[in-house]
Amino acid sequence: MVACGREGRIPVFSGAALKCRIVFDMRSLLPVLVIAIAAPTPAPAQLRGHGGPVRAVAVSADGTAALSGSFDSSAIRWSLTRNAAEQVLRFHDDAVNAVALLRDGRAVTAGADGRIAIWSDGKAQPATVLQAHTAPIVALAVSPDGATLASAAWDQTVRLWPLAGGAPRVLEGHTQNVNGVAFTPDGKAVVSAAYDLTLRIWPLDGGAPTIVALPAPLSAVAVAPDGEIVAAGANGVLYFLDRDGKQTGELQALPTPVISIAISGDGALIAAAGIRGSVTVIEREDRKVARTLVGPGLPVWSVAFLPDNRTMITGGADRMVRRWDAVNGDHIGAVALGAPEDPLAAYAGDPGGEVFRACVACHTLSPDEGNRAGPTLAGIFGRRIATLPGYNFSEALKKLEIIWTPETIAKLFEVGPAEYTPGTKMPEQRIGSAEDRKALVDFLMKAAK
Repeated sequence: MVACGREGRIPVFSGAALKCRIVFDMRSLLPVLVIAIAAPTPAPAQLRGHGGPVRAVAVSADGTAALSGSFDSSAIRWSLTRNAAEQVLRFHDDAVNAVALLRDGRAVTAGADGRIAIWSDGKAQPATVLQAHTAPIVALAVSPDGATLASAAWDQTVRLWPLAGGAPRVLEGHTQNVNGVAFTPDGKAVVSAAYDLTLRIWPLDGGAPTIVALPAPLSAVAVAPDGEIVAAGANGVLYFLDRDGKQTGELQALPTPVISIAISGDGALIAAAGIRGSVTVIEREDRKVARTLVGPGLPVWSVAFLPDNRTMITGGADRMVRRWDAVNGDHIGAVALGAPEDPLAAYAGDPGGEVFRACVACHTLSPDEGNRAGPTLAGIFGRRIATLPGYNFSEALKKLEIIWTPETIAKLFEVGPAEYTPGTKMPEQRIGSAEDRKALVDFLMKAAK
């Protein structure tokens, strides 16, 4: 039923008739009960193959294919009809933060290495590489006519790339990391969202952008088919704006930062994915939370709708692409009734351990576990920033004089990584409670030895 492994040996779930059987999870070599139901065609299933958290997902216009990008620096092209990996794409030197599928079947990947790769189907190397950004790229969007690719990056710019070739147009003005970008449905403007507490609407005829100030750093943006703009805040709030940038409402979608948002093709539903491992489904017209999906992998880094307007896929820290029914909240497909050992099980009940759960996707606590998307925190106290051997730190961090102490770690989460450690790849997150910051520091002093 399952083919396990890495480096192209991607697990594939079959829809063959069976009742219950025991298979082995190759990460732990422990038996896991898997339940499948007889079906004449492959049953919708979860897609496992990445070696790190799934950072980005995209779905083809016809719903038959998906593309995922991971902190493991690879992307995988999936067949959603066969529930199988069709190709593993390896090119980037760092995390693949954003992906897109073009109308002609080409795949686009963008990474923390500041590069964009455009892949022809079946080719082992990208057909085109776009380089101009000077910091991690974190979001992509394709224009309605399919002619232009927009990229948002932490160099504080948005770039518009003609897919037929030519130099990109640069949209400058944000003063901090740009985290989200989307085209308006008529293709006449681009919307960007940034940590600088602003959303900008850029008319593509060359006019000055409309600048909208909002109360929180912005982590993502999406535009509905009728032109309504939805921006996600680091405070867990969704902000609703009309096509001219006038704010028309807001909704507390999650109690913690929203990382990714998606709007169904018919505009009826919004999915807001969060850093604490849940996805809130919102009925857009009423601006009402319909349900919350818990368990898609903590954090949930990415979410996308299929063309049926109710099936969603998510990518999270569990390294899987999961499918969900957004209407009833059910998990779709074969589910392994078991999971890897909880790395924080030994600290159950520790308040600082619970705060640290938002960090486990990117950081380990033991030198034996090594680095993930971020460096291991083992032995962090007394170490100068950006000096851990074996991890590729940015040049900006190497120039800082910070020594990690209880006080400096607390300060990092009080003011946020973007302000305290400019040039970091770390997602923006703050801990507003002094009590929670102290609990986290106390926990690290015990666990990160």
